Amino acid sequence: MMIKKLTVQAVVWGALAMVAGCGDGAKAGAPAGPQAFPVKVMTAQAETVPLSTDYLATLRSRNAATLQPLVEGDITKIFVNSGQRVEAGAPILEIDPRKQEATVNNQEAGLKSKQAVLQQAAVDLDRKKKLYAAGVTAKADLDQAQNTYDAAKADADALQAGIREQQVQLHYYTVRAPASGVIGDVPVHVGDHVSAQTILTTVDKGGALEAYLNVPAEKSAALKIGMAVDLVDDQGKALTRTKISFISPHVDTDSQTLLVKAQVPNADLKFRNAQQVHARVVWSERKATVIPITAVTRLSGKLFAFVAEGEGQKAVARQRVIEVGDLIGNDYVVLNGINAGDKIIITSVQMLADGMPVVPQS
Repeated sequence: MMIKKLTVQAVVWGALAMVAGCGDGAKAGAPAGPQAFPVKVMTAQAETVPLSTDYLATLRSRNAATLQPLVEGDITKIFVNSGQRVEAGAPILEIDPRKQEATVNNQEAGLKSKQAVLQQAAVDLDRKKKLYAAGVTAKADLDQAQNTYDAAKADADALQAGIREQQVQLHYYTVRAPASGVIGDVPVHVGDHVSAQTILTTVDKGGALEAYLNVPAEKSAALKIGMAVDLVDDQGKALTRTKISFISPHVDTDSQTLLVKAQVPNADLKFRNAQQVHARVVWSERKATVIPITAVTRLSGKLFAFVAEGEGQKAVARQRVIEVGDLIGNDYVVLNGINAGDKIIITSVQMLADGMPVVPQS
């Protein structure tokens, strides 16, 4: 690698020297030298950089309801489609209600029979009261009539309560939206048999989400409520910043991780329920110099960057050994070797050598 780099640099230097020697503008008797090489530079900036760790997080809606039936049966109608917006109380689907309707009808017919018995017991009781008052019948006959009436009334009242319960149960055969929102996936079909464990669909009101992430248990001492969490894209670019709002007091025995939650504002609907995102837990922040990846070269296990020193035609490239920390997006955090304000060469770094004349261009 060293021989290859030196060979490339020698060729560049030689070519530049030939150009300078053959130029029409060269003055007679002036010593020939290499022509300055044009390079692009940028001024190294001190930025606030985080000491952080990235985890995979799942976003969950704080306003999404999962619909499951309260009764068992076969689906006969589906009134909505996935993605459709519905209002609170709108019918979502219907489970075959015919068996339940028959139960209610039978009980209502039985209630009429019991009400007739109750009415006859009431008439008999009224007659016995009058006979007892006239001294015609014994007290035992009156008591018997009273008991018969009480039993008939209790029987009718119990059946009437049962009918009300079955009527309420009948309403459960039409599943309705608990709130206004957007229908999620509808995994069931007409004809499917469902039970209380079957997931029918979801209704999402939208708005705020929560990020669920699992942090290794050994980091538990460093976790704090209010600690910053950045949601970032696949390139490491921050999408939004939030804060830790919940830290589980218990470690998951299988994964040896702690469940951590962070509330995620979502007024612009940038994120979706159940979406997986990269969550960057920020342990601390500090000022540090950052330079782009394109400015860094590796040689013999060490990292180098070139700095343009001097102005105009007198500028030269100076090679510096650097130490870098985390990679943030497309930039390295420089720990040593580069200072804020240095003019970092960001192009053609493989063609440069220490002390080579350059023409810096912004």
